[in-house]
Amino acid sequence: MKKLFEILLPAKIDNTIRGWKLPFYIFALYTVISTVRSFIHLLSPDGGAGTIAGVDLSAAGADGIIFAFALWGSSQLLMAIFQLLVVVRYRSLIPFMWLMLILEVMLRELVGAMKPVTFAHTPPGAIGNRLFLPLAALMLILSLWSAYRQTSEAQ
Repeated sequence: MKKLFEILLPAKIDNTIRGWKLPFYIFALYTVISTVRSFIHLLSPDGGAGTIAGVDLSAAGADGIIFAFALWGSSQLLMAIFQLLVVVRYRSLIPFMWLMLILEVMLRELVGAMKPVTFAHTPPGAIGNRLFLPLAALMLILSLWSAYRQTSEAQ
């Protein structure tokens, strides 16, 4: 258990990929998608609320919805910058980042269940969450398992 914790949060955070590289490559691809998604929410006139998510913006308070989507985009951009740093400079944190992404998606799903919203159609992010969560869990397991095996064989 201690070894797994050290793989998740290594004492020496460097640019070393421990274990298989597949979780790294999938994470790098997700980082690009995450960056694009954040810019869409941040920069599009409606924050993607109406044009992408299908939120009815003709009702009173639509400005607040657009503002919330843009805020979400700014938060996503900060996360994307951190993801990019991990891809470029701190690759030893890949397993930890997979754990954080799993928690992020689970929290979004929880918020969606606690505060449901009616959409004209299912937003792409909702579909993406259902596909991404099992992928992220698999990448976390692969990154932990392969790094654990690598460190065990080295001893």
